[in-house]
Amino acid sequence: MKRIFSIIILLAFVVAVSAQFDRSIPPKAGPAPEVQIGDYQQFTLPNGLKVIVVENHKVPAVAYSLTLDVTLPAQGDQAGYIDIAGQLLRSGTTNRSKAEIDEAIDFIGGTLSTQSKGIYARSLSKHSDQLLEIMSDVLLNPTFPEEELKKQVIQYKTAIQANKEEPSAIAENVAGKLIYGKEDPYGEIMSEQSLDNITTADCVNYYKNYFRPNAAYLVIVGDITPKEAKKQAKKYFGSWEEGAVPQNVFPYPKGYEQTEVAVANKEGANQSTIMVTHDVNLTPGHPDLPGARVMNSILGGGSFNARLFQNLREDKAYTYGAYSSLESDERIGSFTASAQVRSSVTDSALTEILKEMERMRTELVSDEELQLVKNSIIGNFGRALEDPQTVARFALNIERYDLPKDYYENYLKNIEEVTKEDVQEMAIKYLKPDHAVILAVGNASAITDKMKIFSPSQEVKQYDYYGKLVEKKAVAANVSATDVIAEYIEAIGGKEKIALVNDLKMSMGMSIQGMEVKVEVLQKKPGMFYQATSMNGNVVSMQVLNGDKGKMKTPMGEQNLEGEALKQLQESARIFPELSYIKDGVELKLDGVETVDGKETYKMIITQPSGNSTTVFYGVEDGLKYKEVTETPQGVVSTTYASYQNIDGINFPMAMKQVLGPQSFDIEITEVAINKGIEDSQFEIN
Repeated sequence: MKRIFSIIILLAFVVAVSAQFDRSIPPKAGPAPEVQIGDYQQFTLPNGLKVIVVENHKVPAVAYSLTLDVTLPAQGDQAGYIDIAGQLLRSGTTNRSKAEIDEAIDFIGGTLSTQSKGIYARSLSKHSDQLLEIMSDVLLNPTFPEEELKKQVIQYKTAIQANKEEPSAIAENVAGKLIYGKEDPYGEIMSEQSLDNITTADCVNYYKNYFRPNAAYLVIVGDITPKEAKKQAKKYFGSWEEGAVPQNVFPYPKGYEQTEVAVANKEGANQSTIMVTHDVNLTPGHPDLPGARVMNSILGGGSFNARLFQNLREDKAYTYGAYSSLESDERIGSFTASAQVRSSVTDSALTEILKEMERMRTELVSDEELQLVKNSIIGNFGRALEDPQTVARFALNIERYDLPKDYYENYLKNIEEVTKEDVQEMAIKYLKPDHAVILAVGNASAITDKMKIFSPSQEVKQYDYYGKLVEKKAVAANVSATDVIAEYIEAIGGKEKIALVNDLKMSMGMSIQGMEVKVEVLQKKPGMFYQATSMNGNVVSMQVLNGDKGKMKTPMGEQNLEGEALKQLQESARIFPELSYIKDGVELKLDGVETVDGKETYKMIITQPSGNSTTVFYGVEDGLKYKEVTETPQGVVSTTYASYQNIDGINFPMAMKQVLGPQSFDIEITEVAINKGIEDSQFEIN
């Protein structure tokens, strides 16, 4: 009872004290906290390598980060070779194979990674000499093996195929091309063709020209003394030969006198990825950076309280999130505001983004907004200082960009001194809504007209994944949708021939993360369908349709298909559905001529009576089907067809590539069997 009485008294006291404060008035901010970045040591080896040492003995580990301070060249029709050269550094030396490097690093529990402008390595401090022996071997003696180059090319090509279905990747490519131009390294886009042009000689030449100690910094962080670091630097990097490094100079982008409005097509998308972006002339260490960061944070810099988030998500419910970024860069900085929204509100969401940008330029922000953002920046900055890598990065920036030694120690003071007037000044200087690229990636047919309101000329240009202008061709006046379907039927074997197919068996195979996957599809008139997917010999999923009954089996269990799911399976069960499109009341709409894998195709939107739509691309010259895009509950599935082969008088594609989100599958058709008398028992539903 005594304890209960004490708690009641305490609560009463707290309530009484709280009542004395007006909680509608935010508390005044105290002075900016004192920042102690910590000392670092800096010295230069005779070969020109600049070394920075950040001593930290809290953890018995040490990290070595080698960074090139160079301006990369344009890569032209070999775009990608610099990235690949960076990856190949770790793929073998004159003393070790890639497997031996991996084994040696794993043995000491270390980390070693390479990229186009440097090397990073980390281990326990007691293994630092073994680590540096491997790291210096990778740096000084790389062999750039041909077989590893081929593997890298395959991996990058696979990534490109996946990125072609990723709206944010498309948007990044198109925006880069429009802002920087195709001749600038920042605007270059890796392609399958440019990857095929890359040789090991290109990688070797890049390495020899740019990996020079007099154009590099070595940052050492962790459980090590400056004396030990100097001894290691001399021992393992002292023999690295200095040399002249190419000085690449590129003009600043011209920009736009008015807004440039563009779209990129993402077939079947019911969302649009929208972006307002432009260059900014903002270099690392620029005096405007504190005010510019505060300004961008208020607008959309990651906080739930930022204006873009509050407007587009909380107020309008257009999106799950809307954000902006303002990035400094030694050559060309950038501003970007972006969101993913429903296709139907593409124009409305962009209007709100532009409105918020303009409001930052014309109105003073509130005291509450300003202080909230300052508190957030100060808090995040303080937490970041707990990581010695942050201190190392700051030290590198001070040396690399010739910043004042106390730049970061004064950073929070500079943040705290930013006024509402400063924020507006930064918005006027660094937000250019009237000279920006306004971009939407989505269903181009549905959003292009919506985008015209942002273009003073009413012109909206369409670009592909590679940032190339799409010259959309109209379908000839004498070609109808039914004509295209008729040509397809004729191209695969003719109406009479395919009408005689009563049953069909197809077997397919693919590899997923090293596991062999097999798919067997059986179809039989009228309306019977069976599909089983096996992994390592075990059936992992199955669909069966027998007329008006359907069933699905997955690792989660079995279920009878009903309603929409049953109707979709029935629509896909026909062996050659094109034969009965007219009879079934399928809506066909020709939507222009587009290029698919170098072939001109008719783009056709096919809408089933259920309302489900599929976009299909038929060859203009040969009538064959080359691509199909379908919206599924799991996302948009894109399937391309190739390697047509005549089997019993009918042409079937023997290779398919299917992409769902970031996943890409190469599928090989291993067997096609026509009219082999498939038993009805194959389609029984218990």
